[in-house]
This record gives sequence, structure tokens and C-alpha cells, in this order.
Amino acid sequence: MARLSVLIADGNPVIRAGLAAILGAAGDVDVTAQAADGREALSLTRRHAPDVVLLDVRMPGVDGISALPHLVQLAPVLMLTYSREADIVREALLLGAGGYLVHGEFTADDLVRAVHDAPLGRPHFTPTAASALLAELRASSHPQRDVAQSSERMHNSVDFGLSSREVEIMDLIASGMSNQQIAAACFISEKTVKNHINRIFAKLRSATRSEAIARWLGTARPGVTGHG
Repeated sequence: MARLSVLIADGNPVIRAGLAAILGAAGDVDVTAQAADGREALSLTRRHAPDVVLLDVRMPGVDGISALPHLVQLAPVLMLTYSREADIVREALLLGAGGYLVHGEFTADDLVRAVHDAPLGRPHFTPTAASALLAELRASSHPQRDVAQSSERMHNSVDFGLSSREVEIMDLIASGMSNQQIAAACFISEKTVKNHINRIFAKLRSATRSEAIARWLGTARPGVTGHG
């Protein structure tokens, strides 16, 4: 197995040392550089070209969010932080972060697995980050929806016979998430997501995502086949 090189960017030297020790014990991960702020992280990433960057949000000088859009052009970035606010999680993901781990919510094995998956484009989220992302998506997906529309959506879920898990996944589809993002948010495999989507599409009598979303949000009537 090829070795992975990692850069750790965190303002706390104790945390950097702890993360380096965990990754060093994995056997196939090399911590090639450590940075105390975003500016140093960018400089060292350009110099060492790591396979993965672990990035904190709050650091002295240039913070992680400010450095993130520049870092993601050079390497996959995994947020590793105590910051758990929904707006920060959302901003980090919009800026290109490949996952979001909150300290205290992952084990050493979880961290090593996330580092291995980051270069493959497989995102990892700890529970607080996943919940924050889901809440943010649900709040922002349809901000103008009124009570009548919500009632229509609930009525549709009963009419279509979707399970609670299928309702959750259909909500995420409607928010624009990909299968990979849904898998990470729900802590299930992409294969399981695809199986759920196949059942959802069958129940909604839809052949495409856009058609399923239209039916789910009440802009298409059940039983009327659309195009797309």
C-alpha cells in the first residue's frame, strides 16, 4: 500500500503533536509538515505537496476558513476542529473541504480511515457536523415554503408510501446532495444509498432526480409521468 503524506494545520502545538502521534502509529501515514496558522499551512503545502491537509478552523493570523479555498486547489482538505457551528460547517463544505471532524467525536481509527479516504473523494463527518449540515440544508432548501406546502409534502410522503429513511434521503436529494454526500451524511454506504433511491424512484414513479424532486415537492402530480 502506498504511503500517505499529511500536513497538520492547528494553532495548538499539543493537538498537532497528538494528531501526529496517532497518524504515525497507523504505519502507512507520514506527517511531513505541521503549521500553526493558515498562512504557514499554505506555504508548507506548496513546498511539500501532501496527499491530505488536516485543517483547524480557528487559528491565529490567517484562520482555516480563509486559507481553505487556496489549500483545496493544492490538496484534499479535511477539517479537524472544535468548531461545530452549522454555518461554519456549511461554509467549509462550500469552499471545498472534503469532510468535517469535530474533536471528541472520533476515534483514532476514525481519523486514520478519514485520512485514507480523503484523496479518494470519500467525505467523512462526525455526528455534530453531519447534524449541523442536515439542519442547515433543511432550513435553507425551501425557505419560502408555507404551512400548506409542508402539509402537501407530508401528504405526498404518505401517498407514496416512503419509509422514514426514504423520506430523509428524498429530502437530501431535493436539497441537491450527491449520492456520495448523502452516504456521508447518513453514515451509510453509497451502495445502500443507491438501493434506497431505486426504491424511492419506483414509489414516486420517477425516472430521474429532477422528476422525483418535482413530485416530492408537490410541483408534479402523482401518477403523471414527466420528462427528464
